Amino acid sequence: MRTEMNGYDVTQTIEGSVSGHLYQGSEVHNHTDRTFIDLFAGAGCLSLGLMSAGWQGILAVEKDKMAFQTLNDNLVEAGHIYGFSWPEWYPKKQCSVGSFASKYNHKLLDLRGRVTLIAGGPPCQGFSFAGRRDKTDYRNLLFRSYMEVVRTVQPLFILLENVHGIAIEFGKGKHSKMANKIGRPSMPYSQRITRSLEKAGYHVYPGLVRAVDYGVPQLRPRYFLLAVLRTAVPSKEWCNPFDELVRLREGFLESKGLPINQPVGVKEALSDLETNNGRTWQCVDSPRFKQGKYSPAQTHYQRLMRCAKTEILPDSHRLANHRSDIVARFEDILKTCRRGMQLSKDDRERYGLKKNCVVPLDPEKPSHTLTTLPDDLLHYSEPRILTVREYARLQSIPDWFKFRGKYTTGGDRRVRECPRYTQAGNAVPPFIGEVIGILLSRLYDRLKKNGTAKITTTAGKVQYVERS
Repeated sequence: MRTEMNGYDVTQTIEGSVSGHLYQGSEVHNHTDRTFIDLFAGAGCLSLGLMSAGWQGILAVEKDKMAFQTLNDNLVEAGHIYGFSWPEWYPKKQCSVGSFASKYNHKLLDLRGRVTLIAGGPPCQGFSFAGRRDKTDYRNLLFRSYMEVVRTVQPLFILLENVHGIAIEFGKGKHSKMANKIGRPSMPYSQRITRSLEKAGYHVYPGLVRAVDYGVPQLRPRYFLLAVLRTAVPSKEWCNPFDELVRLREGFLESKGLPINQPVGVKEALSDLETNNGRTWQCVDSPRFKQGKYSPAQTHYQRLMRCAKTEILPDSHRLANHRSDIVARFEDILKTCRRGMQLSKDDRERYGLKKNCVVPLDPEKPSHTLTTLPDDLLHYSEPRILTVREYARLQSIPDWFKFRGKYTTGGDRRVRECPRYTQAGNAVPPFIGEVIGILLSRLYDRLKKNGTAKITTTAGKVQYVERS
Protein backbone atom coordinates (compact mmCIF):
# COMPACT_ATOMS: atom_id res chain seq x y z
CA MET A 1 0.00 0.00 0.00
CA ARG A 2 1.27 3.45 -0.86
CA THR A 3 -0.07 6.55 0.83
CA GLU A 4 0.69 10.01 -0.50
CA MET A 5 1.08 12.84 1.98
CA ASN A 6 0.60 16.01 -0.04
CA GLY A 7 3.22 14.97 -2.55
CA TYR A 8 5.37 12.80 -0.29
CA ASP A 9 4.99 9.06 -0.82
CA VAL A 10 5.11 6.91 2.27
CA THR A 11 5.63 3.23 1.55
CA GLN A 12 4.20 0.91 4.11
CA THR A 13 3.50 -2.78 4.61
CA ILE A 14 0.32 -3.76 6.37
CA GLU A 15 -0.17 -7.06 8.14
CA GLY A 16 -3.84 -7.55 8.92
CA SER A 17 -5.06 -4.15 10.02
CA VAL A 18 -1.75 -2.87 11.36
CA SER A 19 0.11 -0.08 9.60
CA GLY A 20 3.75 -0.35 8.72
CA HIS A 21 6.68 1.98 9.48
CA LEU A 22 7.96 2.11 13.00
CA TYR A 23 5.48 -0.37 14.40
CA GLN A 24 5.64 -3.33 12.00
CA GLY A 25 8.18 -5.02 9.75
CA SER A 26 7.93 -2.42 7.00
CA GLU A 27 9.60 -1.16 3.88
CA VAL A 28 11.54 1.90 4.97
CA HIS A 29 13.07 4.64 2.86
CA ASN A 30 16.80 4.28 3.57
CA HIS A 31 18.18 7.64 2.51
CA THR A 32 21.87 7.28 3.23
CA ASP A 33 22.32 11.01 2.64
CA ARG A 34 19.74 11.80 5.35
CA THR A 35 21.99 11.51 8.37
CA PHE A 36 21.62 12.93 11.85
CA ILE A 37 23.22 13.31 15.28
CA ASP A 38 21.00 13.38 18.37
CA LEU A 39 22.18 15.59 21.25
CA PHE A 40 20.60 15.38 24.73
CA ALA A 41 19.15 12.18 23.32
CA GLY A 42 17.50 10.79 26.46
CA ALA A 43 16.18 7.30 25.81
CA GLY A 44 16.34 7.84 22.05
CA CYS A 45 12.65 8.27 21.18
CA LEU A 46 13.13 11.29 18.90
CA SER A 47 15.82 9.29 17.09
CA LEU A 48 13.43 6.36 16.77
CA GLY A 49 10.86 8.59 15.12
CA LEU A 50 13.38 10.09 12.70
CA MET A 51 14.67 6.64 11.79
CA SER A 52 11.14 5.49 11.02
CA ALA A 53 10.93 8.31 8.47
CA GLY A 54 14.08 7.09 6.71
CA TRP A 55 16.78 9.08 8.49
CA GLN A 56 20.03 7.34 9.42
CA GLY A 57 21.41 8.04 12.89
CA ILE A 58 25.19 8.42 13.16
CA LEU A 59 25.46 8.73 16.94
CA ALA A 60 23.66 10.02 20.01
CA VAL A 61 24.91 11.91 23.06
CA GLU A 62 23.30 11.40 26.48
CA LYS A 63 24.97 11.97 29.84
CA ASP A 64 22.71 9.85 32.07
CA LYS A 65 23.80 6.24 32.48
CA MET A 66 20.28 4.79 32.73
CA ALA A 67 18.88 6.72 29.77
CA PHE A 68 21.88 5.82 27.64
CA GLN A 69 21.49 2.15 28.54
CA THR A 70 17.90 2.29 27.26
CA LEU A 71 19.03 3.98 24.05
CA ASN A 72 21.92 1.57 23.58
CA ASP A 73 19.88 -1.58 24.18
CA ASN A 74 17.15 -0.52 21.73
CA LEU A 75 18.91 1.44 18.99
CA VAL A 76 22.58 0.42 19.06
CA GLU A 77 23.00 -3.18 20.16
CA ALA A 78 19.58 -4.71 19.54
CA GLY A 79 19.93 -5.36 15.80
CA HIS A 80 16.52 -3.89 14.98
CA ILE A 81 15.73 -2.46 11.57
CA TYR A 82 16.20 0.90 13.30
CA GLY A 83 19.60 1.69 14.75
CA PHE A 84 22.60 4.02 14.78
CA SER A 85 25.59 3.30 12.55
CA TRP A 86 27.88 4.51 15.40
CA PRO A 87 31.50 5.43 14.61
CA GLU A 88 34.37 3.44 16.13
CA TRP A 89 35.98 6.55 17.62
CA TYR A 90 33.01 7.34 19.90
CA PRO A 91 32.58 4.99 22.90
CA LYS A 92 29.15 3.50 23.47
CA LYS A 93 28.61 5.03 26.87
CA GLN A 94 27.11 8.08 28.53
CA CYS A 95 28.73 11.44 27.85
CA SER A 96 27.69 15.07 28.36
CA VAL A 97 27.29 17.25 25.28
CA GLY A 98 29.93 19.65 26.64
CA SER A 99 32.52 16.88 27.03
CA PHE A 100 31.56 15.49 23.63
CA ALA A 101 32.03 18.87 21.95
CA SER A 102 35.49 19.46 23.46
CA LYS A 103 36.93 15.94 23.52
CA TYR A 104 35.89 14.97 19.99
CA ASN A 105 36.18 18.33 18.26
CA HIS A 106 38.66 17.00 15.68
CA LYS A 107 36.35 14.13 14.82
CA LEU A 108 33.40 16.48 14.53
CA LEU A 109 35.38 18.58 12.08
CA ASP A 110 35.72 15.45 9.95
CA LEU A 111 31.91 15.16 9.97
CA ARG A 112 31.47 18.66 8.57
CA GLY A 113 29.51 18.34 5.34
CA ARG A 114 28.49 14.76 6.15
CA VAL A 115 25.70 15.39 8.65
CA THR A 116 22.33 16.52 7.30
CA LEU A 117 20.64 17.16 10.64
CA ILE A 118 21.47 17.82 14.28
CA ALA A 119 18.47 17.08 16.48
CA GLY A 120 17.81 17.12 20.19
CA GLY A 121 16.21 18.83 23.12
CA PRO A 122 18.28 20.54 25.83
CA PRO A 123 16.89 19.91 29.34
CA CYS A 124 13.56 21.61 29.93
CA GLN A 125 13.13 21.53 33.71
CA GLY A 126 14.17 25.15 34.27
CA PHE A 127 11.63 26.39 31.70
CA SER A 128 8.65 24.21 32.55
CA PHE A 129 5.54 25.65 34.18
CA ALA A 130 4.88 22.12 35.48
CA GLY A 131 7.98 22.46 37.67
CA ARG A 132 9.71 25.23 39.57
CA ARG A 133 10.62 27.21 36.44
CA ASP A 134 13.94 28.33 37.81
CA LYS A 135 15.75 31.10 35.98
CA THR A 136 19.02 30.11 37.69
CA ASP A 137 18.84 26.39 36.79
CA TYR A 138 22.26 25.61 35.30
CA ARG A 139 20.62 23.35 32.71
CA ASN A 140 19.08 26.41 31.03
CA LEU A 141 22.50 27.21 29.56
CA LEU A 142 23.26 23.78 28.16
CA PHE A 143 22.14 24.96 24.73
CA ARG A 144 25.59 26.58 24.51
CA SER A 145 27.16 23.13 24.26
CA TYR A 146 24.57 22.28 21.63
CA MET A 147 25.67 25.35 19.69
CA GLU A 148 29.34 24.31 19.91
CA VAL A 149 28.52 21.13 18.03
CA VAL A 150 26.37 23.02 15.52
CA ARG A 151 29.13 25.50 14.73
CA THR A 152 31.66 22.71 14.28
CA VAL A 153 29.57 20.32 12.17
CA GLN A 154 27.47 22.88 10.24
CA PRO A 155 24.55 20.58 9.35
CA LEU A 156 21.98 21.50 6.75
CA PHE A 157 19.10 21.29 9.25
CA ILE A 158 18.74 21.77 12.99
CA LEU A 159 15.81 20.49 15.03
CA LEU A 160 15.37 21.53 18.66
CA GLU A 161 12.51 20.52 20.99
CA ASN A 162 11.54 21.90 24.39
CA VAL A 163 8.59 22.89 26.55
CA HIS A 164 6.53 25.92 25.58
CA GLY A 165 7.97 27.77 28.58
CA ILE A 166 11.29 28.21 26.78
CA ALA A 167 9.53 30.76 24.57
CA ILE A 168 8.23 32.77 27.55
CA GLU A 169 10.56 35.10 29.40
CA PHE A 170 11.03 34.61 33.12
CA GLY A 171 8.78 36.92 35.08
CA LYS A 172 5.80 36.30 32.80
CA GLY A 173 2.79 34.04 33.24
CA LYS A 174 2.35 32.06 36.42
CA HIS A 175 5.69 33.22 37.81
CA SER A 176 5.21 36.96 37.47
CA LYS A 177 6.68 37.55 40.93
CA MET A 178 10.04 36.58 39.49
CA ALA A 179 10.17 39.53 37.13
CA ASN A 180 13.47 41.35 36.89
CA LYS A 181 13.26 44.80 38.37
CA ILE A 182 16.79 45.91 37.57
CA GLY A 183 19.39 45.20 34.94
CA ARG A 184 19.01 44.62 31.24
CA PRO A 185 15.60 43.47 29.98
CA SER A 186 14.98 39.74 30.12
CA MET A 187 14.25 37.70 27.00
CA PRO A 188 13.00 34.16 26.45
CA TYR A 189 15.72 31.53 26.09
CA SER A 190 14.20 30.60 22.75
CA GLN A 191 15.15 34.08 21.52
CA ARG A 192 18.73 33.62 22.76
CA ILE A 193 18.95 30.31 20.91
CA THR A 194 17.47 31.90 17.78
CA ARG A 195 20.05 34.69 17.86
CA SER A 196 22.87 32.17 18.30
CA LEU A 197 21.66 30.16 15.32
CA GLU A 198 21.21 33.24 13.15
CA LYS A 199 24.72 34.33 14.05
CA ALA A 200 25.95 30.85 13.05
CA GLY A 201 24.39 31.26 9.60
CA TYR A 202 20.90 29.76 9.84
CA HIS A 203 17.35 30.79 9.04
CA VAL A 204 15.25 29.93 12.08
CA TYR A 205 11.60 28.86 12.17
CA PRO A 206 9.82 28.39 15.54
CA GLY A 207 6.54 26.58 16.00
CA LEU A 208 4.26 24.94 18.54
CA VAL A 209 3.26 21.33 17.84
CA ARG A 210 0.51 19.45 19.71
CA ALA A 211 1.22 15.73 19.91
CA VAL A 212 -2.50 14.93 20.07
CA ASP A 213 -2.93 16.26 16.51
CA TYR A 214 -0.65 13.51 15.15
CA GLY A 215 -2.14 10.41 16.74
CA VAL A 216 -0.52 10.58 20.19
CA PRO A 217 -3.08 9.99 22.99
CA GLN A 218 -1.80 12.96 24.95
CA LEU A 219 -2.17 16.73 24.59
CA ARG A 220 1.55 17.57 24.94
CA PRO A 221 2.07 20.94 23.26
CA ARG A 222 5.77 21.41 22.62
CA TYR A 223 7.97 24.17 21.25
CA PHE A 224 10.00 23.17 18.19
CA LEU A 225 12.64 25.17 16.44
CA LEU A 226 13.71 24.23 12.91
CA ALA A 227 16.71 25.92 11.32
CA VAL A 228 18.09 25.70 7.79
CA LEU A 229 21.60 26.70 6.69
CA ARG A 230 21.27 30.13 5.12
CA THR A 231 23.57 29.39 2.17
CA ALA A 232 21.36 26.46 1.11
CA VAL A 233 18.21 28.46 0.39
CA PRO A 234 17.42 31.54 -1.67
CA SER A 235 15.65 33.31 1.19
CA LYS A 236 13.99 32.65 4.52
CA GLU A 237 10.61 32.71 2.77
CA TRP A 238 11.42 29.63 0.66
CA CYS A 239 9.32 27.56 3.07
CA ASN A 240 7.06 27.75 6.07
CA PRO A 241 7.86 24.39 7.68
CA PHE A 242 5.17 24.35 10.36
CA ASP A 243 2.45 25.18 7.84
CA GLU A 244 3.74 22.26 5.78
CA LEU A 245 3.68 20.06 8.87
CA VAL A 246 -0.04 20.82 9.30
CA ARG A 247 -0.63 19.82 5.67
CA LEU A 248 1.08 16.49 6.32
CA ARG A 249 -1.23 15.66 9.21
CA GLU A 250 -4.12 13.93 7.43
CA GLY A 251 -1.89 11.74 5.27
CA PHE A 252 0.21 10.79 8.28
CA LEU A 253 -2.80 9.72 10.32
CA GLU A 254 -4.20 7.78 7.35
CA SER A 255 -0.89 5.95 6.99
CA LYS A 256 -1.26 4.81 10.61
CA GLY A 257 -4.91 3.85 10.18
CA LEU A 258 -5.91 6.44 12.80
CA PRO A 259 -8.92 8.78 12.61
CA ILE A 260 -8.43 12.30 11.34
CA ASN A 261 -11.21 14.05 13.25
CA GLN A 262 -11.08 12.23 16.57
CA PRO A 263 -8.08 12.03 18.93
CA VAL A 264 -6.95 8.75 20.44
CA GLY A 265 -8.32 8.46 23.98
CA VAL A 266 -6.63 7.05 27.05
CA LYS A 267 -8.71 3.87 27.26
CA GLU A 268 -8.25 3.28 23.55
CA ALA A 269 -4.50 3.31 24.19
CA LEU A 270 -4.36 1.40 27.49
CA SER A 271 -7.28 -0.98 27.98
CA ASP A 272 -5.27 -4.12 27.11
CA LEU A 273 -2.93 -3.25 30.00
CA GLU A 274 -5.63 -3.06 32.67
CA THR A 275 -5.02 -5.24 35.72
CA ASN A 276 -8.61 -5.89 36.84
CA ASN A 277 -9.75 -9.50 37.14
CA GLY A 278 -6.42 -10.59 38.55
CA ARG A 279 -4.29 -10.00 35.47
CA THR A 280 -1.09 -9.58 37.49
CA TRP A 281 2.17 -11.46 37.91
CA GLN A 282 5.28 -11.16 40.01
CA CYS A 283 7.37 -8.40 38.41
CA VAL A 284 10.26 -9.88 36.47
CA ASP A 285 12.74 -7.14 37.42
CA SER A 286 11.38 -6.13 40.86
CA PRO A 287 10.47 -9.21 42.98
CA ARG A 288 8.66 -7.17 45.66
CA PHE A 289 6.23 -5.77 43.11
CA LYS A 290 3.47 -7.05 40.87
CA GLN A 291 3.17 -6.30 37.20
CA GLY A 292 0.32 -6.42 34.73
CA LYS A 293 -0.16 -8.96 31.94
CA TYR A 294 -1.38 -8.39 28.43
CA SER A 295 -4.99 -9.04 27.52
CA PRO A 296 -5.90 -9.30 23.82
CA ALA A 297 -5.44 -6.05 21.90
CA GLN A 298 -8.81 -4.32 21.64
CA THR A 299 -8.11 -1.30 19.43
CA HIS A 300 -6.12 -0.40 16.36
CA TYR A 301 -3.82 1.85 18.38
CA GLN A 302 -3.00 -1.03 20.72
CA ARG A 303 -2.14 -3.25 17.75
CA LEU A 304 0.12 -0.50 16.42
CA MET A 305 1.96 -0.37 19.73
CA ARG A 306 2.20 -4.13 20.22
CA CYS A 307 3.67 -4.85 16.78
CA ALA A 308 2.39 -8.44 16.77
CA LYS A 309 4.18 -9.17 20.07
CA THR A 310 3.32 -12.59 21.52
CA GLU A 311 4.79 -12.13 25.01
CA ILE A 312 2.50 -12.42 28.03
CA LEU A 313 4.23 -9.76 30.14
CA PRO A 314 4.74 -6.19 28.89
CA ASP A 315 8.10 -4.56 29.63
CA SER A 316 8.16 -2.03 32.53
CA HIS A 317 4.52 -2.63 33.50
CA ARG A 318 5.35 -2.66 37.23
CA LEU A 319 2.49 -1.68 39.54
CA ALA A 320 3.02 0.69 42.46
CA ASN A 321 2.68 -0.77 45.96
CA HIS A 322 0.09 1.70 47.24
CA ARG A 323 -0.93 1.63 50.92
CA SER A 324 -4.55 0.70 51.60
CA ASP A 325 -5.44 4.26 52.63
CA ILE A 326 -3.98 5.58 49.36
CA VAL A 327 -6.01 3.05 47.38
CA ALA A 328 -9.15 4.14 49.25
CA ARG A 329 -8.40 7.80 48.51
CA PHE A 330 -7.85 7.08 44.81
CA GLU A 331 -11.11 5.09 44.65
CA ASP A 332 -12.99 8.03 46.09
CA ILE A 333 -11.33 10.48 43.71
CA LEU A 334 -12.33 8.33 40.74
CA LYS A 335 -15.93 8.21 42.00
CA THR A 336 -16.43 11.86 42.93
CA CYS A 337 -14.02 14.15 41.04
CA ARG A 338 -14.12 15.57 37.54
CA ARG A 339 -12.27 13.47 34.99
CA GLY A 340 -9.54 14.81 32.76
CA MET A 341 -9.10 17.94 34.88
CA GLN A 342 -6.85 18.90 37.76
CA LEU A 343 -8.41 18.46 41.16
CA SER A 344 -9.96 21.68 42.40
CA LYS A 345 -8.58 23.48 45.43
CA ASP A 346 -11.54 22.24 47.46
CA ASP A 347 -10.90 18.64 46.39
CA ARG A 348 -7.21 18.88 47.24
CA GLU A 349 -8.04 20.25 50.69
CA ARG A 350 -10.65 17.54 51.20
CA TYR A 351 -8.09 14.82 50.52
CA GLY A 352 -5.20 16.58 52.24
CA LEU A 353 -3.19 16.84 49.02
CA LYS A 354 -0.47 19.48 48.68
CA LYS A 355 0.22 18.78 45.00
CA ASN A 356 -1.36 21.26 42.62
CA CYS A 357 -1.45 18.89 39.66
CA VAL A 358 -3.40 15.67 40.26
CA VAL A 359 -5.55 14.55 37.34
CA PRO A 360 -7.88 11.52 37.31
CA LEU A 361 -7.78 10.59 33.64
CA ASP A 362 -10.88 10.60 31.46
CA PRO A 363 -11.03 7.28 29.58
CA GLU A 364 -12.55 8.83 26.46
CA LYS A 365 -10.15 11.76 26.12
CA PRO A 366 -6.41 12.15 25.47
CA SER A 367 -4.21 12.34 28.54
CA HIS A 368 -2.92 15.52 30.06
CA THR A 369 0.74 16.12 29.26
CA LEU A 370 2.88 13.56 31.06
CA THR A 371 5.44 14.76 33.57
CA THR A 372 8.30 12.89 35.21
CA LEU A 373 6.28 12.55 38.43
CA PRO A 374 4.10 9.43 38.17
CA ASP A 375 1.69 10.50 40.91
CA ASP A 376 0.45 13.45 38.84
CA LEU A 377 -1.99 11.21 36.92
CA LEU A 378 -4.46 8.60 38.15
CA HIS A 379 -5.54 5.64 36.03
CA TYR A 380 -9.01 6.12 34.55
CA SER A 381 -10.54 2.94 36.06
CA GLU A 382 -8.11 1.54 38.63
CA PRO A 383 -7.11 3.21 41.94
CA ARG A 384 -3.44 3.59 41.11
CA ILE A 385 -0.90 5.67 39.24
CA LEU A 386 0.20 4.74 35.73
CA THR A 387 3.02 2.33 34.99
CA VAL A 388 6.07 3.13 32.86
CA ARG A 389 4.63 1.02 30.02
CA GLU A 390 1.40 2.98 30.19
CA TYR A 391 3.46 6.18 30.07
CA ALA A 392 5.15 4.82 26.95
CA ARG A 393 1.81 3.97 25.33
CA LEU A 394 0.64 7.54 25.88
CA GLN A 395 3.83 8.70 24.17
CA SER A 396 3.41 6.44 21.07
CA ILE A 397 6.50 4.44 22.12
CA PRO A 398 6.10 0.88 20.78
CA ASP A 399 5.96 -2.04 23.19
CA TRP A 400 9.14 -3.64 21.81
CA PHE A 401 11.06 -0.62 23.14
CA LYS A 402 12.42 -1.69 26.55
CA PHE A 403 13.35 0.69 29.36
CA ARG A 404 16.41 0.23 31.56
CA GLY A 405 17.55 1.49 34.96
CA LYS A 406 15.67 2.29 38.14
CA TYR A 407 11.97 3.05 38.00
CA THR A 408 12.03 6.18 40.17
CA THR A 409 14.38 8.41 42.09
CA GLY A 410 13.91 11.18 44.65
CA GLY A 411 15.31 14.22 46.40
CA ASP A 412 18.38 15.88 44.95
CA ARG A 413 18.96 12.83 42.75
CA ARG A 414 16.06 13.92 40.54
CA VAL A 415 18.32 16.61 39.09
CA ARG A 416 21.09 14.13 38.31
CA GLU A 417 19.35 10.86 37.45
CA CYS A 418 17.01 9.77 34.66
CA PRO A 419 15.08 6.66 35.77
CA ARG A 420 12.42 4.93 33.71
CA TYR A 421 9.51 7.23 34.52
CA THR A 422 11.67 10.23 33.64
CA GLN A 423 12.87 8.64 30.41
CA ALA A 424 9.32 7.96 29.29
CA GLY A 425 7.88 11.24 30.59
CA ASN A 426 10.52 13.41 28.92
CA ALA A 427 10.52 11.58 25.58
CA VAL A 428 9.62 13.17 22.27
CA PRO A 429 6.78 10.95 21.02
CA PRO A 430 8.10 8.84 18.12
CA PHE A 431 5.00 9.72 16.08
CA ILE A 432 6.09 13.38 16.29
CA GLY A 433 9.68 12.52 15.40
CA GLU A 434 8.43 10.53 12.43
CA VAL A 435 6.15 13.17 10.95
CA ILE A 436 8.84 15.84 11.40
CA GLY A 437 11.31 13.46 9.75
CA ILE A 438 8.93 13.22 6.77
CA LEU A 439 8.72 17.02 6.68
CA LEU A 440 12.51 17.33 6.70
CA SER A 441 12.73 14.79 3.87
CA ARG A 442 10.35 16.90 1.84
CA LEU A 443 12.48 19.97 2.41
CA TYR A 444 15.65 18.05 1.61
CA ASP A 445 14.14 16.70 -1.62
CA ARG A 446 13.17 20.23 -2.59
CA LEU A 447 16.74 21.40 -2.09
CA LYS A 448 18.07 18.53 -4.19
CA LYS A 449 15.54 19.26 -6.92
CA ASN A 450 16.61 22.91 -6.89
CA GLY A 451 20.24 21.82 -7.17
CA THR A 452 21.35 23.22 -3.84
CA ALA A 453 21.83 20.07 -1.77
CA LYS A 454 25.24 19.05 -3.00
CA ILE A 455 27.58 19.41 -0.03
CA THR A 456 31.02 20.91 -0.42
CA THR A 457 33.44 22.13 2.22
CA THR A 458 35.39 25.24 1.34
CA ALA A 459 37.82 26.94 3.70
CA GLY A 460 36.32 25.02 6.59
CA LYS A 461 32.74 26.06 5.87
CA VAL A 462 29.89 24.04 4.44
CA GLN A 463 28.27 25.32 1.28
CA TYR A 464 25.40 23.96 -0.80
CA VAL A 465 26.11 24.66 -4.44
CA GLU A 466 24.32 24.24 -7.72
CA ARG A 467 24.76 20.82 -9.33
CA SER A 468 26.34 20.87 -12.73
